[in-house]
Amino acid sequence: MDLERTRLFGVGESYGFTTAAGQRGAVIVHFDGRRDLVLYDPTEPERAKHTLTLEGTEPRTIAELLGLPLVMDHLTELTPPLEGVETVRMPVPAQSPYVGRRIGDTRARTRTGASIVAVVRGDRVIPSPDVDFTIQSGDSLVVVGGGASLVKLREMFTNG
Repeated sequence: MDLERTRLFGVGESYGFTTAAGQRGAVIVHFDGRRDLVLYDPTEPERAKHTLTLEGTEPRTIAELLGLPLVMDHLTELTPPLEGVETVRMPVPAQSPYVGRRIGDTRARTRTGASIVAVVRGDRVIPSPDVDFTIQSGDSLVVVGGGASLVKLREMFTNG
């Protein structure tokens, strides 16, 4: 299935798709972390027929049920939660332009506002990797940041 990404200025991003059966839908990723799952009317492709709003950990739970490989797993549930701060585990896609490169080459914090605080490689955890640490296919990044910065970082590691 192909995804069509559209930036929605002031809102976030839309990821549109068409299923093998010809059904059209989209996931709207809002800057505040909210997700809307939109299903379009088959007779009027530009008209939303149903919208399901997912908040908090709901999108992650649904994604895990669907078996998506690039899902960011929440590592900790802070009590009380810190408003606007999330900690996630983000798999590095095999086709990432940063595989084989140093973490310092990403300039992740400067470019996105998110901080890479650890790397999970197999059954090892590498805390506080330095700028010379080389990213490998299969690594997962442990990242801290706000919702929008995490979306930017995932996009950066996926598309460059």
